[in-house]
This record gives sequence, structure tokens and C-alpha cells, in this order.
Amino acid sequence: MITGAHVILYSNDADADRAFIKDVLGYPHIDAGGGWLLFKLPPAEVAVHPTEGKGQHELYLMCDDVHATVAELTAKGVEFAQPVTDQGWGQLCTIRLPGGGDLGLYEPRHPKAYEL
Repeated sequence: MITGAHVILYSNDADADRAFIKDVLGYPHIDAGGGWLLFKLPPAEVAVHPTEGKGQHELYLMCDDVHATVAELTAKGVEFAQPVTDQGWGQLCTIRLPGGGDLGLYEPRHPKAYEL
């Protein structure tokens, strides 16, 4: 039976992004060997969106209060690629990772599946 999910973020600077997730976001982790950190994620859910052509996969972190979370992360020196915008289904912004990638962060207005 399926017991979990493993998310992979590809990065141009994996060490910097690992340090960001460990030190700034504060996610608990294990070292799987050779510095390959695996992070415990908060509860999660998955959605399937329609697309034309080959699909892509995305990762968004969720929070209860996006403005408070943005303020807390900004105080830690986090850069945001996109400011908070109202998307109807939630308030969305984008974190710029040290490795150059972007990571979505949002406060959902929709029911949360992980609360089932």
C-alpha cells in the first residue's frame, strides 16, 4: 500500500536550497548520506489540473495567514519573486529560493483535504 509521497525540487544550487529549507523554513530533516537531506513536510494534498500538452508538476507551501508568514520570512531575509495577490481560491505569493528557483506560498480559501 502507498504510505507517503516524495517530492523532488531541482535546483541550480542544491546546497543553498537545502540550507534554506533547513535553516530558514526550519523543517526537520534526516541526512540520507553524503549530505542528501530529506525533509519532513507538513500535511499535504494533491490536485490534478487540466493542461494542454505535456504537464508539469508544482509545489506550493500552504499557511494560515500569508501576510504574517511573508512578514516573518521577510524578517529572515527571504526574497519574494511575486507579492501576495488574491486569486479567488486563496492569497498567493512566490518565494525566491537561493538556488534561483521559485516556490509558491499561499493561504487557501478552499477546504483543505489534509484535514480529512
